Amino acid sequence: MASLLTFGLYVKDKSAAQTGKWRTSKTTLHLFSLVGGWPGAAIAQSQLRHKSKKVSFRVVYWFTVLINCGVLGWLLTPKGTYELELIIRNFKEIYLG
Repeated sequence: MASLLTFGLYVKDKSAAQTGKWRTSKTTLHLFSLVGGWPGAAIAQSQLRHKSKKVSFRVVYWFTVLINCGVLGWLLTPKGTYELELIIRNFKEIYLG
């Protein structure tokens, strides 16, 4: 879901850039990449050729990818799996009763 939303933000920003309308901030694009939308961002950068040439933007984007991969790797460890189970259990207790 995060990837679809991120891709949509890139589409919207690309259109705004072409028509001189209000743009989506770089911070917002990076935030959506950070919360799991980086595959959608990668596809958008490739297919739309949007934000693909700006080196400073790409450096931060790749940093979000590395963070996501690191978190995923940690979640696959016994400690990470245990912590994720605790988070899910607490979420269920708080929000689902």
